[in-house]
This record gives sequence, C-alpha cells and structure tokens, in this order.
Amino acid sequence: MARNPITIDVLETLDAIERRGSFAKAAEEMNKATSAVSYAVQKLEEQLDITLFQRQGRRSVLTPAGRLILVEGREILQTTAHLANKAKELATGWETHINIAVESLQSYSSFFAVLSEFLREHPTIEIDVRESVLNGGWEALEQGQVDLIVGSPGPVPLQKGYRAIPMKRLDLLPVIASCHELAVFAAKPETLEVLLSKVRRIITHDTSMTSVTRSAGLSSDGKIFYVQNIDQKVAAIRAGIGIGHLPRQRIQAQLDSGELIPLGLAVVPVLENFIAWKISNKGRGLRALTQGLAAALG
Repeated sequence: MARNPITIDVLETLDAIERRGSFAKAAEEMNKATSAVSYAVQKLEEQLDITLFQRQGRRSVLTPAGRLILVEGREILQTTAHLANKAKELATGWETHINIAVESLQSYSSFFAVLSEFLREHPTIEIDVRESVLNGGWEALEQGQVDLIVGSPGPVPLQKGYRAIPMKRLDLLPVIASCHELAVFAAKPETLEVLLSKVRRIITHDTSMTSVTRSAGLSSDGKIFYVQNIDQKVAAIRAGIGIGHLPRQRIQAQLDSGELIPLGLAVVPVLENFIAWKISNKGRGLRALTQGLAAALG
C-alpha cells in the first residue's frame, strides 16, 4: 500500500500558512526556513497532483482542494492533540472517562455547577451522567457500571469497599396539589386521616434491578401511581394525581404560590444521602472531582 502523503507535519504547515497568510510568516512561526515550508507544500501538490495555494496579491490563498484538505485536516490535528493529552493523563494517573450516577432527588443545578468547574480544569476527561433512584445507585457502583454515586440514600452497604461522604440532608416534604379534589382535607389535622385513607400515593421506581427494591416517604398502602424520577413525581403531584414526599428545594416556588400544600404529618423525614466510590479506584480525576463535590454538597 502506498504511503499516505498527508502527514501531521504537512497539515500543521498548511494550517500555519492559512492562518499567517504567507509562507514566510508560517516558517517563522514553525521555526523553519521558508524554503522548507515551500518544499513541503510543493511535494504534497506533486504527490496528489493538485494545486493547494494560489497567489492573491501578497497573500497565499487556499484553492478549493486545499481548503478541503485543511478543514478535514484540522479535525485530525484536534483529534491527535486530544489523543496525546489523554495518553499523558492516563500515564500520570488521570482517567480519560468518569461515569457518575446521581440520585433523582438531588439539586441538579449545584451538581452540574461542580462538573462545569471540574471540566474547565480538566477538559480532556469525558463525563457520563445517569440518573438513579434509591438502591439503584449502590447497585450500579457495585457492578462497576459507574465510578461515583452522588446523593444515594443511606445506609451505606457494609463490607463492599466503599468510601462514602455524607451530603447535606434533604428536607422531604409531604404535599398535595391545591387542585386535588381531596386537598380540602389537608387543611385540618382532624381530617388528615380521611385524606390519607383515600388518596393515591405517587412512588418513584427504585432503579435497582437485582437488589431488593425499596421506597421512601409515605406508606405505599392503598392506591399507587408509579413514576420513573422526581421530575415526573413533581409533575404528577402538581396535576392532582396523588400525594408524595418531595425535596423542598425543588418545589419552594409552588409552596410559596399555594399550588402545593404541605401535609401536616407529625414526622417529616430528613433523608441521609452520600457521595460514594470504591476505595480501589485510585484515579486522580475521580479524587479531584469528589473533593469538589464534597466541598459544594457535603
């Protein structure tokens, strides 16, 4: 097979000429003789049997064929630079990819703010985020599907080799929509039992597939309506389908407007939740990320 004449070196030469506008300025940037730059272009033109540049006054301007090679070539240059950075990071203990499961109850704005700052400092690390509910995060961590879980509820599974950091506890509030036909019973403590005996519970599916699934909050006795995540649960309760516990920070606006009404239950749970990863994971990227998450959310 004939050797491909389009090398990284010649792509860098074309890029410099196009950006600087002349062979002489490109040679200066690349610390080469102008004759060496001219020879590299001439050789490529001969091998491909095309013209790459044409003169317009004092500037060297790409022909359509030359423009095609440069546009595609710049993508190759970016890819090779990215590859070199990845290899360097991996050799020095920095991962190229981190998988994260974040609990559906969490405040996504705070979580993604930490990720944004992390990626500004480590732009070559790829992040893959999935949503988890209840035991689903712990199961994903145990099975190696993710490297890090954020906000998974306690207790922390024992003898699994996990390192866990407590997060700020979530204030879960049992609520009903003001548009619900039974909302009138939520106003008085003496009629609350009537409400609880008749109303449908909105429950979020545990994303665990093999572990014993669980639910949190109100009893699941009676009529049930299942959803996949907290966003769906909020929407279902606001639509008047039923009642359930929701994190206060997600629904404060609806509480203030009166759209959602708190239920006057004697005990309101405060959910214990954790940032966790396997102790055996020694990656420097994971360590830096968990430190940022712990500082912001712990």
